Amino acid sequence: MNSTAYSRPSKLPGGAGDRRPPTRLRGFASKIEPKKLGAGLLAGCCLALLTYVSLAKLFAIYSPVFASTANTSGLLQNTPPASSSVPETTDAIPAEDTTFIGRENGNAVDPVDFPEEGPAAAGSQEPGVPEVLSRKEDEAEKAAEAATTSVPKPCKESPAEGGAGGDGAALAKMSCDENGVDEGFPYARPSVCELSGDIRISPKQKTMYLVNPSGAGGFDENGEKRLRPYARKDDFLLPAVVEVTVKSVPSAAAAPQCTKKHRVPAVVFSVAGYTDNFFHDNTDALIPLFLTASHLKGEVQLLITNYKPWWVQKYTPVLRKLSNYDPINFDADAGVHCFAAGFLGLYRDRDLIISPHPTRNPRNYTMVDYNRFIRSAYALRRDRPSALGEVPGMRPQMLIISRGGTRKLLNLEEVAAAATELGFNVTVAEAGADVPAFAALVNAADVLLAVHGAGLTNQIFLPTQAVVVQIVPWGNMDWMATNFYGQPAREMQLRYVEYYVDEEETSLKDKYPREHLVFSDPKALHKQGWQALAETIMKQDVKVNLTRFRPFLLQAIDKLQE
Repeated sequence: MNSTAYSRPSKLPGGAGDRRPPTRLRGFASKIEPKKLGAGLLAGCCLALLTYVSLAKLFAIYSPVFASTANTSGLLQNTPPASSSVPETTDAIPAEDTTFIGRENGNAVDPVDFPEEGPAAAGSQEPGVPEVLSRKEDEAEKAAEAATTSVPKPCKESPAEGGAGGDGAALAKMSCDENGVDEGFPYARPSVCELSGDIRISPKQKTMYLVNPSGAGGFDENGEKRLRPYARKDDFLLPAVVEVTVKSVPSAAAAPQCTKKHRVPAVVFSVAGYTDNFFHDNTDALIPLFLTASHLKGEVQLLITNYKPWWVQKYTPVLRKLSNYDPINFDADAGVHCFAAGFLGLYRDRDLIISPHPTRNPRNYTMVDYNRFIRSAYALRRDRPSALGEVPGMRPQMLIISRGGTRKLLNLEEVAAAATELGFNVTVAEAGADVPAFAALVNAADVLLAVHGAGLTNQIFLPTQAVVVQIVPWGNMDWMATNFYGQPAREMQLRYVEYYVDEEETSLKDKYPREHLVFSDPKALHKQGWQALAETIMKQDVKVNLTRFRPFLLQAIDKLQE
C-alpha cells in the first residue's frame, strides 16, 4: 500500500493546470540582479541557522534527559549507587520536580523495579535510561503518581508483603498486650505480641528474629522476649507449652537466611494445655484464633506449636476457613520462614464470651459473629429455629446430649418421653470425635438440653434464637453454670433456661452423709480449688424430678414463641 501522506500534488489547487505566472510578477523578478539575490539568500540562511542554535541551547538546558552528568550517571545504572545518599542535582533541575518510575527504597531507587537487561523504559528518549518525568502540570496527577510508587507498609487490615531485607528494618516494631488482669474471673489473659518489619522465624531454634537496628520494643537486656503462646494463662499447664523467643538483631546479616518468604502475616500459637476437650478447644484455641486472625480473610499463615496431627485433622474445616494455607508444624519444620508482620500468641476474652476491647478486640467482634463463622466453616444452613405454628402439625426439634462419664442424666429416657408428650420431636445423642456430623445434628435442633459440662459448648452450632436448657448439678454451681454456659448463650442471642437440681436429685446423697461439706457447706469445697471440686461435686450424676422439671420444658416451648 502506497501512502500519499507526504506526496506533493502534481497540480496547483483548483485544477488550473500549467499556468504561467502573471505578467506583473514576471517583470518584477527580471529587474533583480543575480548577485543581490544570492547575497539575500545567504543572509536569510545565516539568520535561520542562528535562530535554530539558540532554541536548541534553550531546550538542552531544561530537558531532564540532557541534565548534568551528576544526574544522569545514576540513571544509567541498574543498581542503586554505593552510597545511600541522594545524588547532587544541578540548579537547573530542582530535585522535587522529578519523579522516578519505580518504588522508593529509603533514599535510593529500588533496583527490582528497573529492567535487568537495561533497555529503555517505555516512552524513554534515551536507550538504557529509565523514564523520567519532568515538572507536573497537574497536581492531582502528581499525587496519584506518588501513591502508586510509594512503598506499601504492612498493616493489620491487609496481608503484609513479606520477606526479609529491603526496608523491613525501618518498619521494625513489637508491641505486646500483657494486661492479664480480669476482676471477677479466675483465669488471667495471656500475653500477645504483634510484630512488623523483617521477621524471620526459625521453628528449629524456637525463635522469631526481628531485624531491629534501634533495639526498641520491650526486649530484655539480652534483646529477647520469651512467650509461651497458649491462650489461657494457667500456671499449672504453661510449663508444658513450647516457649518461643523473639530476638532483636541489629541487622539482616545477624539473622538466619530465609528459606521461604511469605506475603501474608504469621500467627504462632500452641494447642497444648487442655485441648482435646471440646470446651477448651474452643475457648483456648479456636475462638482466640478467630479473634486474632479472622479479619485477615484467610490471608494468614498459621504456625502451630505443641503440634497434634489429630487435633489439626479434627478441626480442619475451621482452620481452612481461617487460613488459605496449610498450617506449619512449628515443632518439626527445619526452614526459616520470613514475614513482614505476625502475631505471637492469641488474643482471648472470657470463656465463650467476646467483649469489645481497644486492643484485644478492636473490631468489636461478638459471639454472634463467631457462631456465624463456625456455621459457615461447617456449612450449616439453619440460622433461625423453626417458628411454631408456621406449619400445621410441625413439632419443634429437641436434642438431648447424653454423657458417658460423670454428670449423666440417670432418667434420660423418662425426660425424653416427657418432652415428646409436650410436643417435641426428641433426638438423644452423645458428642463424639466427628465434629461435622454432630454440628449438623445440633444445627437441626430448636432446643438443646444437657447437664452442665463440655457438651453444652455445642450451642455454638445452634441457629440464632434457639433455646438452651442447662441442668445444673448440686453443689453451689450457679457461678460456673452462668459464666461458662448461661451468659455465653445470651451473648450468642440464644434463649436460655436453667434448672437447678436439689439434694434429692443428685447421686451424691448415696455417697456422702448429709453433714458432709458437699451438703453442709459446698462453698468451702469451691474455696479449696479445682482439684477438690473435681473429686467431689463434679463426680455426680443427676435424676431430675419430672414434676419439678416439666414446667422448665414448657418454658422452652414458650421461648420458641417469643
